[in-house]
Parts: sequence; structure tokens; C-alpha cells
Amino acid sequence: MISEFLDFIRGDLSALEFILQLGALCFVIFCATPIHEFAHALIATKLGDDTPRSMGRLTIDPKAHIDPMGTLMLFLFGFGYAKPVQVRMRNFNKPKRDMALVALAGPVSNLIQSFVFFFFYSACVAIASRSGSEVVQYFGVFFLFAGSINVNLAVFNLLPVPPLDGSRLATALLPSKYYFKIMQYERYIQIGLFVLLFTGVLTTPLALLSGLIRGLILFVTSLPFGLF
Repeated sequence: MISEFLDFIRGDLSALEFILQLGALCFVIFCATPIHEFAHALIATKLGDDTPRSMGRLTIDPKAHIDPMGTLMLFLFGFGYAKPVQVRMRNFNKPKRDMALVALAGPVSNLIQSFVFFFFYSACVAIASRSGSEVVQYFGVFFLFAGSINVNLAVFNLLPVPPLDGSRLATALLPSKYYFKIMQYERYIQIGLFVLLFTGVLTTPLALLSGLIRGLILFVTSLPFGLF
């Protein structure tokens, strides 16, 4: 959101477009991130671990999922996270496989949401190109930004860094002794992650990868409207 704010200050972004993008970010925080965490909780519950349900995480209520630091990172960098859903691997029938499925559920939910938002964006582009409606164009701005943030969330959360989903994938892929050795430095890893984002060292490659995925999804979702 920092880059959008700077564009607004420079005059490259209109006040209405900035407000729409800010609204899309708030929408994602209060709607998309709860769905992300609900997906974790749902898959974990289906696979035999009732911990998310007992801790009140099997819900899309934003109050149960929003993490202050992760939300701040979303506002500052466009990448962030929600409060991780607690699971117990010993409750799974196949612990490593099931943990990997639980970890992937959140990012997959974001990618599904991005498909929906980009589909509506492509529809707005098609309609606006024929009608010239500015209202439809502004709706398109909202859908484009909401879809882009969901892609960012999916990519960012797959980093193998606690408390992100990628660290749970590491649980499934690494031998336990190596994983727990890494987790001894969890706090320092989190600080390092924040520093890398703040300095832009990590933001640039993440943005490039997100851009590639966003371009692919936009291409796919625009295909139906190219037929008319």
C-alpha cells in the first residue's frame, strides 16, 4: 500500500482510485484472510484434528483470525498473514501428508479467490470497453486490487518461515530433528523476515513471482470475454 500512497501523492493515482484500492485491502483483511484461516481449520478438522474447532477457529469471523502484525505488514508491504490456526499433528492419521494438506489449504483458498476477483475484473473490462462506463471501470479497479492482494498472500504464505504456511510444509518435508533445530531460531527468523521486507530485499522477488502468477490468472480469466 506504500507504493499506492506514493502514487497518490505524486498524482499518478486519483483520490477515488486510491480509496477503492484501500477499500479492497480492507475487504481482503476482513474477508479473504478469515477464509484463508478457515480453510486451514476446515481441512484440519476433516483430517481428524478437532483443535481448530475447540479453539474457535472453525469460523469466518474476522475477530478470530486477524493478527495485528500480519495486518500491519499487509498495509505497509502488500504481503502479510493472519493468526495461525493451531493444529496437532499427532491427531492426523498420516501426520506429514495431512500437515502438508492443511498448510496448502490457505494459499489455495487465496488463489481461488483471486480467480473469482480477476474474473469479475475481466468482466468489468469487457463491459467498460463497450459502454465506456466509469462506474464499471472503478469496480474493475477494486476487483483487480483485491485479486492481486490474494495472490500476494498465497505467495508470501508459502515462504518456509514461521508463522507462515510454508513453515508447516517444512514440517511435512524435513526430518523432525532438522525442523525443530530451525524452530529454535523462530523469533530471529521473524525479525529477519520483517527487515528483508522493510528494506525491499524480499519484496522485489516476491512481487516478481506474484506478478507472474497474477498475469497467468488474468490471462485465463479473460479468455471467456475474448470470445465475444
